[in-house]
Amino acid sequence: MYEVKKRIEVSAAHKLDLSYKSKCTQLHGHNWIIDVYLRSETLNDDGMVMDFTHIKKVIQDKFDHKVINDVVDFNPTAENLAKYICDSLGTNCFRVDVQESIDNIASYIR
Repeated sequence: MYEVKKRIEVSAAHKLDLSYKSKCTQLHGHNWIIDVYLRSETLNDDGMVMDFTHIKKVIQDKFDHKVINDVVDFNPTAENLAKYICDSLGTNCFRVDVQESIDNIASYIR
């Protein structure tokens, strides 16, 4: 079994739609750190699980220096973003960690 991990940092803003009062319902930004984990029993024709550059491009092109609410059609919590990114990278992706601050990390594990 082969496994790769790619760490990507993006700067992006969002606001949350919450059922309670919170300052997070106002537009605010983070320097997000996103860790992506992929695995496969076989390698592609290039000898990779997935090219690191492709992983980075999928995430950065979508989110870097954007208002995430304008990019996705769901409440952009760290949890929802983790699942969305995992799904965007295909079946070899089995885990995504989304860190919006030093103390706040959400994971989606398939």
